[in-house]
Amino acid sequence: MSADFSLTANVVDVFARSIQPAIISVAGGRIVRIAPIAEAKADPALPYVLPGFVDAHVHVESSLLVPTEFARMAVAHGTVATVSDPHEIGNVLGVAGVEFMLENAAHSPFKFCFGAPSCVPATPFETAGAEITAADIAKLFENPKIGYLAEMMNWPGVLHRDSDVMAKIALAHAAGRPVDGHAPGLRGDDAAHYASAGISTDHECFTAAEARDKLAVGMKILIREGSAARNFDALIELMPEHYPNLMFCSDDKHPDTLLLGHINQLVQRAVALGHDVFQVLRVACINPVQHYHLPVGLLAEGDPADFIVVKDLVNFEVQQTYLDGELVAENGQSLLPAAPIAVVNNFHAQPVQDADFRLPVLTEQATLRVIQCFDGQLITGRVDLPARIENGLAVPDQEQDVLKLAVINRYQPQVPPALAFIRGFGLKHGALASSVGHDSHNITAVGCDDASLARAVNLVIEAKGGLAAVGADGREMLVPLPVAGLMSDQPGADVAAAYAAVDALSKELGSPLGAPFMTLSFMALLVIPSLKLSDKGLFDGQQFAFVDAVE
Repeated sequence: MSADFSLTANVVDVFARSIQPAIISVAGGRIVRIAPIAEAKADPALPYVLPGFVDAHVHVESSLLVPTEFARMAVAHGTVATVSDPHEIGNVLGVAGVEFMLENAAHSPFKFCFGAPSCVPATPFETAGAEITAADIAKLFENPKIGYLAEMMNWPGVLHRDSDVMAKIALAHAAGRPVDGHAPGLRGDDAAHYASAGISTDHECFTAAEARDKLAVGMKILIREGSAARNFDALIELMPEHYPNLMFCSDDKHPDTLLLGHINQLVQRAVALGHDVFQVLRVACINPVQHYHLPVGLLAEGDPADFIVVKDLVNFEVQQTYLDGELVAENGQSLLPAAPIAVVNNFHAQPVQDADFRLPVLTEQATLRVIQCFDGQLITGRVDLPARIENGLAVPDQEQDVLKLAVINRYQPQVPPALAFIRGFGLKHGALASSVGHDSHNITAVGCDDASLARAVNLVIEAKGGLAAVGADGREMLVPLPVAGLMSDQPGADVAAAYAAVDALSKELGSPLGAPFMTLSFMALLVIPSLKLSDKGLFDGQQFAFVDAVE
């Protein structure tokens, strides 16, 4: 319950590009008055008050936390709202998954804006747990808590004006909701054709040149810096010219990094690079609220009292966070109470055997199509390498950093794993497995030998969801994810600690990646080129077709 109060601070007016000492009076959860103090310039003895930060595109599920626990961690960093695409749980449970997120979020004052997932399943080339149809989307739009059509990942369908894709976009326009995009690598005429379908944003730009093409045709660009995909350095140069059409987002944020910071870190980095503080705050605080019509106050009289108090405009150390006049975080500590967490799931995979991961070859001169993963990127490359053959089987070659990758259907029992090879994970022994595998969330595993792969996968299956790491020396670790196989039912700080421990073990096994489990989770994401693995086989994201793992 919010209380009536007033505070004296340097008020940062992003619209007027001014900083003015003032007394802010709050009553009934709203700002009733901002009374300037005679001194016309900032008082260095006072803290600064500014609108709260907004993550303009995030999959809350990727934090391994339910919405209420995500909020408890995010408010400590000055985040007051997110634009949240629930398509991860949508792929597992369909509309019921979206409704779970809405119900859990309702226990928090944090201002979640959920979208209607546009691509569930993401492609017809994988097995998902559910489908969300155009009729389902129309029904979701009847709920005012559903604020937009979530990322339209089927960019080939948009370019070819597929009737089902266009029907979903038309529903959003008719409901007055913006449409989020997802168009990695589209340039020039293709970018223009994609945007002309009425798609307003993109968070998948890897280069400033790509972003400029999309800005030129009216799209807004989200500068993404998550746990796996990091495009801040490539895109921040857009700030001076294009700040009215930029936003910050994390897309996917693991709990250990969320514990350390959120959008506040991007603000601090941008200002440290010399970018204008008012432009940066426009991107971090204002643009998402205006684009998505969020019910978030922007530090004006009559607005909801959603704002943050920071020590200075250099480090942006958050001292207090307010939502509707309620103090929800202070000095890095969340004041939000824990909320009850229901457990929902869709998990039917049965235990596997070592032999399930064998990959026979017909010739000693076989060639592998190897996925090349990159640290900090969702895109992958392709490397053709001679296969290492033992007893008629293609096996990992750790000297060449060629490991075995497997995806196991978790929605149907007794389905053989899909197998391929991958380079870039760097494991020297053991295996990793995860039930977080974008976007269909089948079990994805990488390992140095079949026994380790089977053990890691079985740990996940026994828990009906989780992250597992096993070493050849017998060490094992599991982070259970009982909520849809995606999220924990434990407090955020505990999940962050558990995740940090399994992440540390993955690196002790040899991985040089910054976030091995996050990278692993994207190796089944077929809509990001170039080579990925679904439960149905190896997939070329540029040809949009299956290819053989061994030639």
